[in-house]
Amino acid sequence: MTRTVSEVVAAAVAALADDVFALMGNGNAYILDALARTPARVTAVRHEAATVASADAYHRVCGRLAVATTTYGPGFTNTLTALAEAARAATPLLLVVGDAPTAGPRPWDVAQPQLAAAVGAVTMVLDAAAPGRTTVEAAAHALAHRVPVVLALPYDLATAPAADDAVPAMPPPPAPATPDPTALAQAARLLQAAERPLVLAGRGAKAAAAQLRTLADRLGALTATSAPARGLFAGRPYDLGVCGGFASEPTADLVRQADVVLVVGAGLNQFTTSFGSAFAPGARVIQVDVAEAPTHPVVGHYVRGDAALAVLGLLEGLDGRPAPAEPWGGVAAAATDGRLQFARPAGDDAAPDGRLDPRTVMRRLDALLPANRLVVSDGGHFLGWANTYLDLPAADSITLVGTATQAIGLGFPSAPGAAVARPDALTVVATGDGGGLMGLPDLDTLIRCARSALVLVFNDAAYGAEVHQYGSQGLDRTPMVIDEVDFATVARGLGAAAATIARLEDLQAVEDWLGAGAPGTFLADLRISQGVVAPYIQEIVQRTLVRR
Repeated sequence: MTRTVSEVVAAAVAALADDVFALMGNGNAYILDALARTPARVTAVRHEAATVASADAYHRVCGRLAVATTTYGPGFTNTLTALAEAARAATPLLLVVGDAPTAGPRPWDVAQPQLAAAVGAVTMVLDAAAPGRTTVEAAAHALAHRVPVVLALPYDLATAPAADDAVPAMPPPPAPATPDPTALAQAARLLQAAERPLVLAGRGAKAAAAQLRTLADRLGALTATSAPARGLFAGRPYDLGVCGGFASEPTADLVRQADVVLVVGAGLNQFTTSFGSAFAPGARVIQVDVAEAPTHPVVGHYVRGDAALAVLGLLEGLDGRPAPAEPWGGVAAAATDGRLQFARPAGDDAAPDGRLDPRTVMRRLDALLPANRLVVSDGGHFLGWANTYLDLPAADSITLVGTATQAIGLGFPSAPGAAVARPDALTVVATGDGGGLMGLPDLDTLIRCARSALVLVFNDAAYGAEVHQYGSQGLDRTPMVIDEVDFATVARGLGAAAATIARLEDLQAVEDWLGAGAPGTFLADLRISQGVVAPYIQEIVQRTLVRR
């Protein structure tokens, strides 16, 4: 019997992906019904933003194709912030959505292809001729170009018979871009001549992590990462941790002493470069990336190509001299144990206003949490705490959501994707009270799907970043404050264990939960002080004032 378009699309999706993140509506009801009869696991979320946000986080954690589905019109428009974030994070994502019927738009339809294009996503429209082929082509495009692809199903075709119900095999991926040998040779010469080389890795260097460690050892180089790639060099002596605005002061000081910096798979945005001041003015900066051109003016030598191939080429280009016995001639002795990332203020037992000092809380939690941890951090002022005080065991141990678009509120919507991708790890979700309220519906999703998750709500009764950036300039603080919310009671109402943490002693509740095996989801409502300001926010404020 001939299958319907929805059934063929569902069969193709199940052949391409293990997991789908979904919210049902008129436009995708038949696809979800068909998916229920395939091996694909469907995780139902509570807000359309979470379909894309969870799929995005899922890919960042496990590397597999991200797949989401929602309905047309308002269901699609509700995904746009998460879709923009996925596009800027270069996430290969397939978003299967309903769309206007083939006869033309109805009063409630919107221009979905134009909206998708505006945030950096591509649209492919299904028809009844060969929906399986179109679905596979959409996934292949997403993977080859590392971009979200919207696969649109016109409403009147959902139950139409497919003329061709075959699901073709996925085409082989394109060959990785081969770096230019001359550019590689010149880069190798620059590195070989360096006295204080630094290797800086971003998310694009994950596939080359082992080779980068070898290269750094051969050069006698220090290593560092961008914030989303933190953990890539975990355990390596002479690793400085994160580079840029989230760096510790000793790390930042050593980064500024590098004479040659090799940047692999990192875009060198304002945070990684500390607004252009992270490197010494005379430092030679080499960038390896797949972009068409260097991504920052500080780059003096560019190698375009696949990270793993480029690093192997650099290793081959070294002249065989043994690695120096002491990197940087002893200048970097303080980095020997690779722990400079955590050379930060310890904090006080309580802030002057009597509320918790977030630095102290994070140090205590870092000591309590198991090593096998997976951190999902929303955007907001608190990025300066969980992102910098929690140790990370490996690459892909942290997912910073919203940072590409400076969004908040994607923490809860992203967390289910991470939890599904890595059920073996404790998922640690960091959010603020403002962002937590924005994404609250999908705390329910996390509670339903996580084997083990700890939610940290940094509750300062305010939009902290706005208070410190704009309240400090004298702007009206009324829109910046939030009536203090009892997140622990909300979490219990949704089925989680929870506690209000107003004193350090209250962390015993978290310790007891961890000691019991960390079952299900526990929410810790951390009543932190507004008076403790993260260094990266201080840097932003200072630079804003200088520009004024």
